Amino acid sequence: ILLLLRNPKDVATSFYHFSNGIATLPSYETWDDFFTDFMTKKLAWGCYLEYLSEWNKYIDEENIMTITYEELKENRALGVKNIAAFLGIPLTEEELQFVAERSSFQSMKKNSENTHGAFGDVFFRKGVVSDWKNIFSEDQNEKMDKAFEEHVAGTKLGKKLKYDLYCKA
Repeated sequence: ILLLLRNPKDVATSFYHFSNGIATLPSYETWDDFFTDFMTKKLAWGCYLEYLSEWNKYIDEENIMTITYEELKENRALGVKNIAAFLGIPLTEEELQFVAERSSFQSMKKNSENTHGAFGDVFFRKGVVSDWKNIFSEDQNEKMDKAFEEHVAGTKLGKKLKYDLYCKA
């Protein structure tokens, strides 16, 4: 099992734009309305922090590899190499570079109309780390920090997210 995680503030930011871009999901007039629903667990698929807390129970199992979106953004080639090794897929250096190039956000966004049709622009919006800083208020930032502390901060999975690095203002 490959468990891909992303910092909760960027998850909220991304899901806000995603919800407003997919007609079958509830859309939100304002970020504030969305944030309230996100923090009070009123969104489809439940609470992301509870999701992380549940996965923390399994983080040490052999058949689970945990990797973060932020790690992949920092060094995609190393991420691809580690994922291939975990899955038992031998890759030549040439294959590794090919996969790393094709799995870049820019490459996937460019090809998204072919791979995801009309939803391509919704699935591949920005792909950046720390975009939450453009939308969170100071109060929302503090509320998310508190919720993170309550749910996962002291866990191995919480440490894996490098919350202090990617989620602090």
